[in-house]
Amino acid sequence: MILSGSKGFAAPAYNEIGQALRAAGLSSYLVHILSEDDLDAIARAPGPKARIAYYAQRLPAWTSAVQGVVAWLEDQPHHKGRVGILGISLGAQIASAASVGHDDVDALVLVDGGFPNGYSQAVRSLPPLLLIWGSADRTFPLSIGRELQRKAQQLGGPVTLAVYNGGAHDFFLRSRTRDAAAAHQSVADFLMSFLSR
Repeated sequence: MILSGSKGFAAPAYNEIGQALRAAGLSSYLVHILSEDDLDAIARAPGPKARIAYYAQRLPAWTSAVQGVVAWLEDQPHHKGRVGILGISLGAQIASAASVGHDDVDALVLVDGGFPNGYSQAVRSLPPLLLIWGSADRTFPLSIGRELQRKAQQLGGPVTLAVYNGGAHDFFLRSRTRDAAAAHQSVADFLMSFLSR
């Protein structure tokens, strides 16, 4: 499952991500958690504090929707029994919140985003985790990625932090760039290693 950032799935890089996952033998689903109303409200928010307040208001519905999609996948006859979630920026926050306390998520990839405020204290376990971060991210600084890595290590689960030197917050979605392609391949390899067992 792929969860977008706050601008939705408009970036051409989402096609490239899907191609990398398919080439690895994985099925991928773009899960449109953010409605048109959400995208409009986020775009019109007067600043970061207003966006964060909006995210906090909508987070329960978004996480419930992700958990519903996971349950739906589990019920499909062609499903092979394992689910991975790739969340980018806001999608990473939604993915991390949706995976807290749910054993149905078998692998989690968070790109330049982590737990929403107040969620990390409730985490008792995590699925295998890949963190992908741009070293020059100003929206979610690398220190957040390092803290997530420490938290996951304390919980005892497998965790990898892949840092892309000079990468800005949106480096993962910059179509046809070397770092984005390398990061997409890293995601595909990680998910394949935990979902094909």
